[in-house]
Amino acid sequence: MRKCSLMAAVVMLQAMTSSALAQEAVSAYPSKPVRVIVAQAAGGGADNVARLFAAKVGEPLGRQFIIENHPGRDIAWTMVARAKPDGYTLLSVVPDFTFASALYPNLPVNPSKDFEPISLLTRTPFQLVVNAAFPARTLQEFIAKAKADDGKVNMAGGLPGTGTHLLSVWFLSQAGIKATYVPYKGIFQAVIDLLAGRVDVTFATASATPHIKSGKLRSLGASTAQRARYLPDVPTIQEQGVVFDGSSWQGWAATGGTSAPIINKLWGELAKAAKSPELAKTLSVDNAETVGNSPEEFRKFMAAEFPRWMKVVKESNIKAEDGL
Repeated sequence: MRKCSLMAAVVMLQAMTSSALAQEAVSAYPSKPVRVIVAQAAGGGADNVARLFAAKVGEPLGRQFIIENHPGRDIAWTMVARAKPDGYTLLSVVPDFTFASALYPNLPVNPSKDFEPISLLTRTPFQLVVNAAFPARTLQEFIAKAKADDGKVNMAGGLPGTGTHLLSVWFLSQAGIKATYVPYKGIFQAVIDLLAGRVDVTFATASATPHIKSGKLRSLGASTAQRARYLPDVPTIQEQGVVFDGSSWQGWAATGGTSAPIINKLWGELAKAAKSPELAKTLSVDNAETVGNSPEEFRKFMAAEFPRWMKVVKESNIKAEDGL
């Protein structure tokens, strides 16, 4: 009995020591600069958001959060997935994090298993926009015209396999209509052609907002379940009878296996940053809305995105452009 009691005491002491060391490690985190890997080039929207949050988080934690741009998902994602799970190598994730595996079955990492979600930082609602001269003033009128024209409506969007392409295909499926898809290298060019009347409809964000406010373009609905803060008078697509909730978004994730206390410590500071009026105002220029939700909420958000895009890609037989 005495031997068993001694062994139990030793086990308990080891557990207490291990717990104390773990708490000490978390309290000391970060003790050196933290790398945030961005899979996009410097100067783009994703890079800008990552830098703004990195600066906000680094200040209270007393360490630099250094942005490293490594364009190309395979390189960037692998760097983080294969890093030591200590919270010192993080990944900026954007929508392709949840649909790339549907398009590229041979990815070197598994986005749904090799990373620990930290927080969804921003969401940017799209607007479904038409030229002001287009003969449809509401979403239901647009759907009726598209059905009557049976595929003759031209819908502009990104290149095959990009976010706006998948968003467009999903919308058409949800609305039960057909359209002729016109791919563009960028939505800015699509908006120019929409203004000129060369295409009929597209999903757009900041590039279309001034033209919606001036009356040159008309928004038929916001893409998210809640109305966009930058155009609060425009009803959502979902409000108008089509089940739909899509957006451009950005979050942060860590290497799979990173401890929950470190993840939660990072989330706490990111959530504070997301509540900053100054940061929200800066991001609103590009129509981005701050979120800062919990790791579990972000995990649930992505868990819904993965099967959705897999279904869209399979049912529509979407093939991505080479080199994307």
